[in-house]
Amino acid sequence: MSPHSTVLVVDDDKDVLHAAELVLSSETMRVKVLESPGEVEAAIERTMFDALLVDMNFAVGKRDGGQGLGLLALCRRSDPTLSVVLMTAYAGVALAVEALKGGAVDFVMKPWRNETLLEAVRSASALTRQRRQEEQITLDALERQTIERTLERHRGNISLSAAALGISRAALYRRMAKHAL
Repeated sequence: MSPHSTVLVVDDDKDVLHAAELVLSSETMRVKVLESPGEVEAAIERTMFDALLVDMNFAVGKRDGGQGLGLLALCRRSDPTLSVVLMTAYAGVALAVEALKGGAVDFVMKPWRNETLLEAVRSASALTRQRRQEEQITLDALERQTIERTLERHRGNISLSAAALGISRAALYRRMAKHAL
């Protein structure tokens, strides 16, 4: 586990939040807790989390997981690289399958075994880091290819290439140095 993992835990039960925070912080994770699913979108915009641990039911008497699945969809739209682990005390195989099809990376039953929770969050954090690294590699590769093609099209003329890319000559030189062009 990276000592820099940051995890958001969302549950309406303060005892669950406290227990999850204790377990996860024992692994040198930074843990932020929220009681309200309405605060999640703003939290994701403010902080780069490595994993989310989200309850599936927030309203009294609700046991269908619909709220958690809705929150999962919101999280996937906000940051497709972010791994989400769903948890619930009321589950069946169908709900777990639906959660995984919706993009959750794992599903934990409450009450959990500490090692099970840790492993789910460790794996989710590692997957998020991997996705972000692959996304960055893809963006870097795309930038390099674009610069190479533009330079070829303008026969190495830096001024014309920079103008075609919509950047200054200095910016083009920096990007060329970054990509060893």
